[in-house]
Amino acid sequence: MWPLKPKDSIGDMTGEVEAFRRDFSSIMEEISRVIVGNTQLIREILISFLCGGHVLIEGLPGLGKTLLVKSLSKSLGFEFKRIQFTPDLMPADIIGTQLVVEREDGGKEFRFARGPIFANIILADEINRATPKTQSALLEAMGEGQVTVAGKTNILKEPFFVLATQNPIEMEGTYPLPEAQMDRFFFKLNVSYPSFDEMKDILKQTTANESYEVKRVFPEETALSRVQEMRRMVREVLISSKLQDYIVKIIMTTQPNSRQKMDNPGPDLKAVEEYAHRYISYGSSPRGGQAVVLAAKATALLEGRINVSFEDVDLVVTPALNHRILLNFEADADKVTTQDILQKILEGFKQKEPV
Repeated sequence: MWPLKPKDSIGDMTGEVEAFRRDFSSIMEEISRVIVGNTQLIREILISFLCGGHVLIEGLPGLGKTLLVKSLSKSLGFEFKRIQFTPDLMPADIIGTQLVVEREDGGKEFRFARGPIFANIILADEINRATPKTQSALLEAMGEGQVTVAGKTNILKEPFFVLATQNPIEMEGTYPLPEAQMDRFFFKLNVSYPSFDEMKDILKQTTANESYEVKRVFPEETALSRVQEMRRMVREVLISSKLQDYIVKIIMTTQPNSRQKMDNPGPDLKAVEEYAHRYISYGSSPRGGQAVVLAAKATALLEGRINVSFEDVDLVVTPALNHRILLNFEADADKVTTQDILQKILEGFKQKEPV
């Protein structure tokens, strides 16, 4: 890994950085009281939430994905809604619909009945079970924080956070998410099986009469303002021009049809570029670069710094970009994954001093 830079002197922001780390840890600890293991998963979901992004989780049934999202909403005190995606689900079932209602004077009028999308934290369960028409109902909401019905724009509540799940092995009756919607997700994360000790703890917690009730971390009257303040802090973290160049080069290496190539890449990076372009049909969009920058800034804050390091970037590249790269048939034949390609790209850059 890249060596971490020594902590900068952050002067008057020391208290704010420590408060950020303390509150982040408090949320994680509260969620971890009911979610056994998956500490890194919880951390990455919180990073995405504080960066204003959305998360796509891929994992087998029964691994606690629904409980995790419920615990997040309870710890923050925000309104939670769960949408079970099925083949017969319609867009109006998500965003709402116009109803004809009778007025007091006997006349009739259209009135908008809001759907479950009008909540703070949304669990879109098994999102790939719905048709593309229904999946697209989330596009405007995730991208713009609003929905338009009958020509009228309705602003969604703040904060607005979508966590979608999909089953990686059950393909019958599913509709793969289109690339435009995949790009709306800040991170794509995978839920792994629990370890031996974690499985014992899960069985112990879920088969007894006693259960822990998640408590609010922030008082009700200050929860929204505190989340907004933490989001503001993330964007104030400093990032050098050299690190911006590093991120741009990673993004461009994933783009086989990029109009601009790196200057003097050297034999190592040239080989990595050829390897990536051999298997990639379409690379990451600029939105992927934005996700890497913001996630790296949040990671720096959690390390007690207000400047991004190379290691911060390396830690977030895979969850930020693995769903933004479309592989070709050759990658499928050679059993090469997006994670393999991204790790190869990062290793190639570590062999060359960034410029």
